[in-house]
Amino acid sequence: MSTIERLREGSGPLPRRVEPRTPVPPQLALRVAVMGAVALVMFGVIFFRLWYLQVLTGEQYVQQANANRLRPLSIPAPRGEILDREGQPIVISRTTNAVQVVPSALPPRGAPRRRLYDRLGRLLGMSPRHIQALVKKGETSLPYAPVTIKNAAGPQALTVLAERKNDYPGVTQQPIAIRDYPYREMAAHVIGYVGQISEPELGLRAFKGVAQGSVVGQEGVEFYYDRYLRGRPGVQRVEVNSLGEAVPSREPVTEPRAGYNLKLTLDMGLQREGEKALQAGIGLANANGNPAPAAAFVALDPRNGQVLAMGSYPSFDPNKFARPLTEAEYEALKGMSHHVPFEPSPLQNRAASGGYPTGSTFKPLTAMASLEAGVLDPNAALGAGSCIHVSTEQFCNAGHAEYGALDLVNALRVSSDTYFFEVGELDNPHGNVIQEKARELGIGEKTGIDLPQELTGTVPDRRWRAEVAAEERACEARKHVPSCGISDGRPWSVGDNMHLAVGQGDLVTSPLQMAVAYSTLANAYMNQGNGTVVTPHLGLEIDDSQGGLVRTLGAAPKRHVHLNYADLSLVMEGIHDATSQPGGTSQDVWAGWDQAQHPVYGKTGTAERANQADQSWYMCYVADPTRPIVIAVTIEQGGFGDQAAAPAARLMASEWFGKQITLVHGTNRSL
Repeated sequence: MSTIERLREGSGPLPRRVEPRTPVPPQLALRVAVMGAVALVMFGVIFFRLWYLQVLTGEQYVQQANANRLRPLSIPAPRGEILDREGQPIVISRTTNAVQVVPSALPPRGAPRRRLYDRLGRLLGMSPRHIQALVKKGETSLPYAPVTIKNAAGPQALTVLAERKNDYPGVTQQPIAIRDYPYREMAAHVIGYVGQISEPELGLRAFKGVAQGSVVGQEGVEFYYDRYLRGRPGVQRVEVNSLGEAVPSREPVTEPRAGYNLKLTLDMGLQREGEKALQAGIGLANANGNPAPAAAFVALDPRNGQVLAMGSYPSFDPNKFARPLTEAEYEALKGMSHHVPFEPSPLQNRAASGGYPTGSTFKPLTAMASLEAGVLDPNAALGAGSCIHVSTEQFCNAGHAEYGALDLVNALRVSSDTYFFEVGELDNPHGNVIQEKARELGIGEKTGIDLPQELTGTVPDRRWRAEVAAEERACEARKHVPSCGISDGRPWSVGDNMHLAVGQGDLVTSPLQMAVAYSTLANAYMNQGNGTVVTPHLGLEIDDSQGGLVRTLGAAPKRHVHLNYADLSLVMEGIHDATSQPGGTSQDVWAGWDQAQHPVYGKTGTAERANQADQSWYMCYVADPTRPIVIAVTIEQGGFGDQAAAPAARLMASEWFGKQITLVHGTNRSL
C-alpha cells in the first residue's frame, strides 16, 4: 500500500524524520559558561551597590543632598569696642541698615536692569556702573547671597526704599554692624581702620580661618589686635533651588558672638591736646616762613613704655573706609594726588615710621657714649670758635655763633655744635663709640610697639658705609650707569663721625625711637643708673562685653642697661640747664614753669635735610614721682627747634600736669 493510500484510509500520520544533532564544541561551551558567570557577577555587583546605597548609606546621602540644598552664609560679628585708659569708648560698632541687592530677584538683564541701577544710583549717590560692578562681583563669588551696595545710605534713602518697594525690585535693607570712629582724625594712626579682607590677606597667619568677604582690621591696633576684636561670625543657612537661587527657608540661625573690647594706654585728654599742640607748632612755623607740611609727636611713660599719646599730621578719617573708596580718594590718602606734587601721605604714621635725622636732640646720646667710653673729659674746654676745620671740610655752629670753649654741661645748655664736632672727632679712632651706645639705648632698631608697621632706622658706621658702597657698585654694574644714587662709594671718614655726633649725616630714626632712648636715660636716672630699654605699647587689657578682664596686655623691657650714674647726672644736668638757665636753648619756652615741682630735662634739635627747610625737633623728660612723662615732637620743615616743636611739647606737658595751657614760643636761633 502506498503512502497516499494509507493517508486516504486514515491509517495515521507519517513518521517524523529525525535530523542528526551536531555536538557543541568544548571551546564554545566554555565561552558560554564564562560569559554567563561574568553576567551573573555583574548583576550581583549592581544589586549589592543598590542595596548599599539604599539601605546602608541612604541617610548619609540624604544629608549630603540637604547640604547641597542648604548653603551657609556668614553673619558678621560686631567688633569689640576700643577704649581709652579710663575705659571710655573711642571706637564703637553701631547698627545701621545696609542697602543690599538680591541678584536672583533683579529684573531681566538689559534695559529693565539698567533703569533700576540708574534709579538706585541717583537715590544712593552712586554711579550705576559701580553698582553693576558690585552686583557682578557678588554674583561671581556667592550667587545665592545678597550683595551689599551701601552700608550707611542715610534715613531719607532708606525711607524711599521702604515706601516704594515696587520701584526697586530685588533691593532690600538689612541691619548690619559697622565701625564708627567718633573722634574722626584724632589718634587715627594709632587706631587704624577696618576693611574687607583681600585675596592676599587670606594667606596671612593673622587671618587664618577667616572667610572671604569678612571685615578685618587693616591698620593700627584694629589690625594688631584683630583676633580679639573680630569676634566669631554666625551662620545663616540659605536654601537654594536647582538653579542656585535662594528660596524662602526656616532653617535655624547660629548667632554671631561679639568681639572682645580692647582698652588702650591712651589718655584722650593728652591726645587731644597733643594734636592741638601740633597744629599750634605748625602755625608758629608758618609764621616764620616755614611750610611745615607734616609733623608727629609721642608721649611715653618712661617707667614702663605705656604710650600716653601718639599723633601724626596730616591725619585721616577712618570712617571713610566704611565704604569703598574711589581711586582718586585713595591716591589722595596715600599722598599721590596729581594736583599737589610731593604731598605728604595722611596714611603714614610719622611718629612710628617716619625716618629723619634728629639734629641736636642726639647730643645727650653722644655725650653719654663718649663719657662711658672714657674718651671725653667732661671738664675739658672744647668747641672754641664758630667753626672747626678737619682737612678741607669746615664744621660750624648755626649762624656761625661763637660760644667759646665750654665744658660738657654748658655745651649741652647752649647746644654748641663745635663742641660736639670735636667730641665726634675724638671718638672716631676708638671705633663705634657713639653707634654702640645709641643702639644700646634703642636707636636703629624696631621698638616692638604693638602696631603693624614701624621704622628700623639707620645708625651709620664703617660696616654700613662699606655695605652701601658695595650696593652702589653692584647697581652700577647691573644697570650700566655711572651712578645709582645709593652711595658715593667712599669709605667711612672722621667727618661722618662728626656729623653723627650732632645727629646729622646718614642717621635715620623716628620720634618713637628717640622717645625710647630718652626714656632709657630717664628711668636710669631715676634708679641710680640701672635702667631699662622700654618696649612701647598701646594695649592695656582685653575685656569682655561686661567689662570683665580677659587678658592683661603689656610688654617686657627689651633689655636692662647700666649707665654710670655720675656720667648720666652730668648729661641730665646739661639738658636741665637748657630748659631752666639763662642761655639755655629752650629756657624761654619754659619761662614761668615750676621747675622745682616738675623739673624739665629738654633738648632742642634743628635737623638739616637736603633741599628742604630745617626740621624742628624737641625732646624732653618731665620728672614726677607718680606721673613722669617723655615727650617727642618733630615738625618737618618747621625751622628751629625752640620756635616750633618745643612750644608744642610745653602745651602737652601743661595738659598732663594740669597747668595753665599757654603757648610760649622761643626766640633762640639755635640747634
